[in-house]
Amino acid sequence: MEGDAFSGLGNGTQIDGKVLQTFQKSFVQVQNILDQNRLLINEINQNHESKIPDNLSRNVGLIRELNNNIRRVVDLYADLSTNFTRSMDASSEGDSSGALKSDGQGGHKRNRPG
Repeated sequence: MEGDAFSGLGNGTQIDGKVLQTFQKSFVQVQNILDQNRLLINEINQNHESKIPDNLSRNVGLIRELNNNIRRVVDLYADLSTNFTRSMDASSEGDSSGALKSDGQGGHKRNRPG
């Protein structure tokens, strides 16, 4: 399937292999972050249950890391959504080459309140 067009979207729209590879790469990144979050949450819970002051202090940094990871996942999903929309728009115009920048990243950057 790599390099070929994919038309499994129900309406016959085709997505080229490069776009699919970019989506797959993003989903792998998301899964890796979620796996890391699972480990962080387990460690946070163990530290909390121990009630040892040093472990509780360590949780502050672990929770910050967890929050940053969640932000990264949100950003990756936002980029995926933008890239998917662009690829659909481009494929409906008969050209999917403009859907993504050469580095595989969309130009979308979500603004968060400070």
